[in-house]
Amino acid sequence: MGELRDSGAVRVRVPATSANIGPGFDSFGLALARHDVVEVAVGESDVPLTIEVEGEGAADVPRDATHLVARAFARGVETWADGPPGSVRLRCRNALPHSRGLGSSAAAIVAGLVAARALLVEPEHVADAELLDLGSRLEGHPDNVAACLSGGFAVSWMDQGQAHSVRLGPDPRVRPVVCVPTWPMSTEQARGLLPERVPHADAVFTAGRAALLVAAISQRPDLLLAATEDRLHQPYRASAMRPTADLVATLRHVDIPAVVSGAGPTVLALVADDAAPTERVRELAGPGWMVETLAVDERGAVVEYLDDDTRSAL
Repeated sequence: MGELRDSGAVRVRVPATSANIGPGFDSFGLALARHDVVEVAVGESDVPLTIEVEGEGAADVPRDATHLVARAFARGVETWADGPPGSVRLRCRNALPHSRGLGSSAAAIVAGLVAARALLVEPEHVADAELLDLGSRLEGHPDNVAACLSGGFAVSWMDQGQAHSVRLGPDPRVRPVVCVPTWPMSTEQARGLLPERVPHADAVFTAGRAALLVAAISQRPDLLLAATEDRLHQPYRASAMRPTADLVATLRHVDIPAVVSGAGPTVLALVADDAAPTERVRELAGPGWMVETLAVDERGAVVEYLDDDTRSAL
């Protein structure tokens, strides 16, 4: 167990993530350059926990210890420190839409854990592997957490209950385009549609496409259309989010590699060598979708220590 600072503040920036990416169910994650920013300060106060939120979800998220960043921070402190802080102040600026398949829960968990580690007297004693494993247990699977933590394209897996990941750099020609609808989708609801068993032929097909996707996204973007084919999870979820399934089919029909982002309902298109990917996808998507090209986030979670002069309300 380590020692928590008596006082101090950090600012953590965490990226959006798109997980699964077709055949890579619960294994692949891509970090995208849209960010939540969280400021965490510890010290002594009569109020043990204060939370301020602006941006996405500000009207809906709790302002108590059940807030996901607060929960993750508390779990990190409980795991790595020898005692709780006197008080905690959270300030959150959210840019990631909630329940849309862009990793908002993983971002909150990573932000809380990274802040907890950073506020230890000796943060270097907590390795990234420990943070990934704890974050994956809180999230339930490692794909979004791994990409959020490391940036780039992350391949993750579980081994005897322990989360692991490797980071790959996507080919610079790959340009992610997200199509975000106004309506949400519960991850639990989406998972509830998956069968306990799938045909052997579909498992073999998807395994081959997952292997191909690693090559395609890192060095052969011309193969992305074939590499993003999936028979493991997307077909079973289509009935619950028909507009998403229809948009994926529309884009793929004109040879744009498109998949459901995470559990949906956002659609991710991976466009290569197109001068105007946003306009092309927006035209095909039609009304009802917010379409935006996002760079790949190469840095992952970034932490900054704050002093009294730089501490702010974001």
